[in-house]
Amino acid sequence: MSQPSTAAPHTGKVIATLALAGVTAAVMQTLVTPLLAELPKLLHTSSSNSAWVVTATLLVAGVCVPISGRLGDMIGKRRMLLACTVPLIVGSVVCALSSSVVPMIVGRGLQGIGMGMIPLGIALLRDIVPAEKLSSSIALVSASMGIGGGIGLPLAAAVAQYADWRLLFWGAAGLAVAVAVMIVAFVPDVPVAAKGQRFDFAGALGLAVGLVCLLLAVSKGADWGWGSAAVLGLFAGAAVVLAAWGWFEWRTVEPLVDLRTTVRPRVLMTNLASVFIGFGMYASMLVVPQLLQYPEATGFGLGQSMLAAGLWMLPGALMMMAVSPLGGRLTNARGPKVTLVSGALVLAAGYGAALLLAGTAPGLMVAAMVMNSGVALAYGAMPALIMGAVPLAETGAANGFNALMRSLGTSVGAAVVGVVLAQMTTTVGGFTFTSESGFRTGLLLGGCLALVSGAVAALIPAARAERRTAQDRTGPASEAAGVAASS
Repeated sequence: MSQPSTAAPHTGKVIATLALAGVTAAVMQTLVTPLLAELPKLLHTSSSNSAWVVTATLLVAGVCVPISGRLGDMIGKRRMLLACTVPLIVGSVVCALSSSVVPMIVGRGLQGIGMGMIPLGIALLRDIVPAEKLSSSIALVSASMGIGGGIGLPLAAAVAQYADWRLLFWGAAGLAVAVAVMIVAFVPDVPVAAKGQRFDFAGALGLAVGLVCLLLAVSKGADWGWGSAAVLGLFAGAAVVLAAWGWFEWRTVEPLVDLRTTVRPRVLMTNLASVFIGFGMYASMLVVPQLLQYPEATGFGLGQSMLAAGLWMLPGALMMMAVSPLGGRLTNARGPKVTLVSGALVLAAGYGAALLLAGTAPGLMVAAMVMNSGVALAYGAMPALIMGAVPLAETGAANGFNALMRSLGTSVGAAVVGVVLAQMTTTVGGFTFTSESGFRTGLLLGGCLALVSGAVAALIPAARAERRTAQDRTGPASEAAGVAASS
């Protein structure tokens, strides 16, 4: 492995820094959740306009994450990690000072630029962390997104309920500043694997246009109508642009994303499993909070406040923190493929528990703990599989692309489950709301997709052939970096 000897004594601080970066990125995403119902009033706008506060972060992150990964390979991952903290800080301050919807959307878009910290941090671990600690470190940093989301939601709800909402964004800015200081203090410089290569501007532009069309159609389809000209046009545009982008990238000498690497069976199947895992994870995030907060008068809602619902879900986030090191040990003992399959099966078991225990808040808490345990196992295994199958010079870009696949899964999951919840309704006392069967269908769908991800993961081929290919391309030194992660 390309690893400075001076870095070893400080790996604990490096891992803590990268984990905090993941928590911070997750907090940025969940920050506005408690404010969604109040945003039209707070920003003096319509509900459809205020929805862009969420959509802007999704779109910008989807475009920037793979680009940040490639730049990390070219100019240094530490430098790009620091660069990602700048839009997080600036965007948080802009949001904190906003009194109308346009600057708020701009600030949330800036926050989306910084979401590339997670795949960059995971790729950096391969350069710094000793082989015996690599799997557990990857698992912890990967799980930090879920940990941050689970912890951040009740904290954000408490601040929104009992204090000025602007404190949410000032706090986010403070977290981003702390991450920047820790990166400067604890994260060492490492050799740049792809130094001197040119940046693929045409590929970046093509990917950006294609992803914006796709993600915009998926995220706004329910609002604009799935059969509307705008949504169908966006889907068609995404298909054409992404097909042209793939053709161009395949023929480019130094592409933004090396498609020859991504179509290797080990990488391809891992990315496909990532899409289904993302779908499976996000289905629970849509259904469980609503079940907790629906009025008891519905006959199945549990009547919890936003803060109480967040607190009931908090143990699930803590389970991710507890399970991620165990996932690293399982990866060391049996390989990341076993860990990924196990995570998918545990996630599916959590959905089964939710279907059985949905009638009580403690029951949903237990189900969320099981589901998040599965997510922790899966999220720690996917980067290990990717990094064990790609050359050292492509770890940032490959992890960024894998993060994009997970984001596509969550986006599609949000859209599909959202349609299910919107269509399966009941009317009581003149009010129409999602029926109990609608919520159960959403849970069943999430569980089925978790099983599909497990089946796809089971088809991931053994690492030996992939290792020989990587060694032929990059040499024995960089091949050693992937052994612990891919065994």
